[in-house]
Amino acid sequence: MSSAISHQSSTIRSLLLIKPSSLGDIVHTLPSAALLREAYPEANITWVINPEWAPLLRGNRSINHIHIFPRGELGGLGAATRLLPWLRQTGRLKPDVALDFQGLLRSALIGKMSHPRSFYGMSDAREGAIRFYDHVAPVDGTAHAVERYLALLENVGIPVRRPLHFPLPTGDPIARFDDDVPFVLLHPFSRGQRKSLSDLAVEEFCRALAPHRVVLAGKTKRKLPVPDNCVNLLNHTSILQLVWLIRRARFTISVDSGPMHIAAALSDRLISIHTWSDPRKVGPYNDNAWIWKDGELEMVRDLPRTAMRLKGRKFKPSDVPQLLALVRQVLD
Repeated sequence: MSSAISHQSSTIRSLLLIKPSSLGDIVHTLPSAALLREAYPEANITWVINPEWAPLLRGNRSINHIHIFPRGELGGLGAATRLLPWLRQTGRLKPDVALDFQGLLRSALIGKMSHPRSFYGMSDAREGAIRFYDHVAPVDGTAHAVERYLALLENVGIPVRRPLHFPLPTGDPIARFDDDVPFVLLHPFSRGQRKSLSDLAVEEFCRALAPHRVVLAGKTKRKLPVPDNCVNLLNHTSILQLVWLIRRARFTISVDSGPMHIAAALSDRLISIHTWSDPRKVGPYNDNAWIWKDGELEMVRDLPRTAMRLKGRKFKPSDVPQLLALVRQVLD
């Protein structure tokens, strides 16, 4: 630990980490939280997070307290009445240092309302959030989120030590699910526009992998008939059950989504399917994971260093054999 950090450690007793959402971004912030704990082992560290993602911090030794941001309760009639107690509670936090990893107006307001002694944010913050910061960390807006968050830490004076750690919970087991039988986990749907696989592509994955077991997970409004070798857990897993499944899968195939980032943090056995998004910026933060884009399959470490074009074609059922050649090497 540097002398500057040693000096700060004696005066910084509490830190507020602001990152309410979303799933992938929560995962990307985990290494920064671990480095904060390493730099300030005795500090009281609080994480502001949306309630649906709070389970991801279960058992996380980097965090002392979770401050729930009840975003879902702040709309409609009576929102002001529900918000007032939360504002009072936030105002009592008074951290020595607040760090805004979200970079939006609401996260900047949360930080300001906590009455920090020093407030740090990133230079690519949006919606005018930058006006609320005491210190602005220069970050590369085209870099991966993990690297942008690490740049914020460096601005505070915290050294970045690698390899990075993603402390995720062990997860919750699924009742009556036999995890002794090998399986491939397929996460085919995303909330992002045009990122999801077609029903035909999902069916082709299941059919082509037979007799190997395929487990479908995630959320969707679609109704999918699946072959006998498929276990359909769509809309039937909690976030912690999904973590449990990813840890036990022989291989994970996922579209660009939050669960993909969980898989990247836990295993190299991952293929991330990208249609229009740039995998250098929003893909798996794992050099040994695999990327599919525009009909090409390559490892993250082999991707071009420059930004990739956003436009790309859809994933087709005819693309399945290209991916399964890699998956079968692991299964066999």
